[in-house]
Amino acid sequence: MLRTRTAAAAVTVAALGGLLALPSPAQAAGSVHLYKVYYDSPGTDRGANSSLNAEYVVIRNTTGSAVSLKGWTLTDAANHKYTFGTYTLGKGKTVTVHTGKGTNTAAHRYQNRAWYVWNNDKDTATLKKANGAKVDTCSYNSTRHDYKMC
Repeated sequence: MLRTRTAAAAVTVAALGGLLALPSPAQAAGSVHLYKVYYDSPGTDRGANSSLNAEYVVIRNTTGSAVSLKGWTLTDAANHKYTFGTYTLGKGKTVTVHTGKGTNTAAHRYQNRAWYVWNNDKDTATLKKANGAKVDTCSYNSTRHDYKMC
């Protein structure tokens, strides 16, 4: 009987040890998430396109495959909304969403706005899927920095 209990205990410890060593499904799968909000572009806020484009949000894909962001939205607390058109974010890639005008590429998207979106003191970035499901949020409340790592 003692051998049976010892063997059972060894199997239980080995099983638990194996479970503890495995990543959870969420860790293994990764995510598409807000990575950085650069909310206070350098210099005086006068609305120059170069200044507007120095205000941006970086979105990162840490999943094991490319993800279509078609219809996904990026909003601030005042509900300024950017909606992705047909766009796929590659596995392990980032995309930077700039406030100003520019030509969209695989790594850079442009909101084509004529004025700033992200407040220089506090705001919240929210990323949602096309069906409205919230994917991620990133808030900041600081005038000491120009950006927030999410």
